Amino acid sequence: MTVRFRASDVAAATGGRLVGPDVELAGAAFDSRSLRPGELFVALVADRDGHDFVDAAVAAGAPAVLVDRPAPAPTAIEVPDTGVALLDLARWARGRLDRAARVVGVTGSVGKTSTKDLLVVALGASRRVAANPASFNNDQGVPVTILGTDDGTEVLVVEMGMRGFGEIARLCEIARPDVGVVTTVGHAHTERVGGIDGVARAKSEIVTSLGLDGVAVLNADDDRVAAMATRAPGAVVTYGTSVDAVVRFSAVEVDDLARPRFRVESPWGRFEVALSVSGVHMATNAAAALAVTGAIGADVAAAAEALATVEMSAMRMEIRQAPSGAVIVNDAYNANPTSMRAALEAVARMRADRRIAVLGPMAELDDPDAAHREVAVVARELGIEVVALGTAAYGIEPVDDPIAAIGDLGPGDVVLVKASRVARLERVASDLAAR
Repeated sequence: MTVRFRASDVAAATGGRLVGPDVELAGAAFDSRSLRPGELFVALVADRDGHDFVDAAVAAGAPAVLVDRPAPAPTAIEVPDTGVALLDLARWARGRLDRAARVVGVTGSVGKTSTKDLLVVALGASRRVAANPASFNNDQGVPVTILGTDDGTEVLVVEMGMRGFGEIARLCEIARPDVGVVTTVGHAHTERVGGIDGVARAKSEIVTSLGLDGVAVLNADDDRVAAMATRAPGAVVTYGTSVDAVVRFSAVEVDDLARPRFRVESPWGRFEVALSVSGVHMATNAAAALAVTGAIGADVAAAAEALATVEMSAMRMEIRQAPSGAVIVNDAYNANPTSMRAALEAVARMRADRRIAVLGPMAELDDPDAAHREVAVVARELGIEVVALGTAAYGIEPVDDPIAAIGDLGPGDVVLVKASRVARLERVASDLAAR
């Protein structure tokens, strides 16, 4: 166990009261089921009250708990609000990172998790790297990521999600990124920010949070992202296919599973890159990873070579071959019109005799009917059969049993499964892959 802080540090950072012995701690967790021995258990109050799981956390090996009321634990830090205290503790922990360590913040409507995964591999070729587990990209996940960062980490990659104004600014105030990456501005969470221009404004908070010595890494192919360059206090590095991009990729080719190969030209050299993940849009994310690598002075040549080994987080263009020989593409983690188009275009470029998309609802859109109809049109133009589940917004009668609706599958069939997180369509992808 790497000791990162003590219970007394938690009390000092949060203004809390230490009850019990001053024990050593190695990171933090807010879910007793995933807690590792040595971690502080933070009893958050949300849909479920974390205080109900203090016993389970102590049994799982938590030496101390952060609570807002007396708790049955050998050591507790009592605070008025555990959510606020977690943010305060993470702010303190960020200040303890090695001065030479760099923090890279990543946000965007589409591609932030994939870009994070690519960054970990690219930077990991020449630096000691840590990053958010899964999609720990909010007020709970980002602090836990910072608190769990090992001593000796040279680059911390922090994915930052957004569901409204001020959220990214708050995460940046805690994580204090040296580099801010914006992948795309798309129709995601538009219901909460008044449309796509509101999304751009919310995403730009990562750029304006940077200091004069910070670097904004921006997608040159997205007009709303590229326009954020005027708001950057310091340097800007752009990436994309645009002739003006600082890191430019071209000559994209794909194999039978739509895995791209392409050429990259940059201030740090010219490279040939091959990815092990499907979708031409992944080339854009890879270019972002190389741009960050060069911007912080890491080895870009080693990064370009390492990208061939990347593995995406679960349910992001995750490909499995069913016993029948059919290819199942599980992209069910989340969805918005921009990511739907990218996934459909990837499937359209795969070698197949029959292409099917099992599509569920897209949530938190300011004009959901128009957005769903647009996706249906894109699928039709690409020759992809849509099976709707849980919504009639695609203009197609939804089915109760997508597997029965699809019928027999075999070699030459490709099935995409995608929807917003609320639909939890990964179960459909798993059932299809097991057929």
